[in-house]
Amino acid sequence: MALEFTDANFEELVLQSDKPVIVDFWAEWCGPCRMVGPIVHQLGEEYGDKAVVGKLNVDQNADITKKFGIRNIPTILFFKGGEQVDKQVGAVPKKVLEGKLLKLL
Repeated sequence: MALEFTDANFEELVLQSDKPVIVDFWAEWCGPCRMVGPIVHQLGEEYGDKAVVGKLNVDQNADITKKFGIRNIPTILFFKGGEQVDKQVGAVPKKVLEGKLLKLL
């Protein structure tokens, strides 16, 4: 399962996490986001004990979206130790996202 990140909880759940974090920046109207969404949920179920996995709706959370310069969605950011360490823009197969996550574990 994927968490729901917001402007209000981003600092606590992402930047202060002691585990690697995957943040999927998405929107309801985005077709490619609907392709990536189930993959993000799968990663959350499979790696939920080792990593924090969640989604942030760009239409509802403009502050964080702007802070990280998100211009295209889906954009998936990878964090470790409160710092962004990797990025994936666009829809990609699960193995690509999983590979990036495994490098952080």
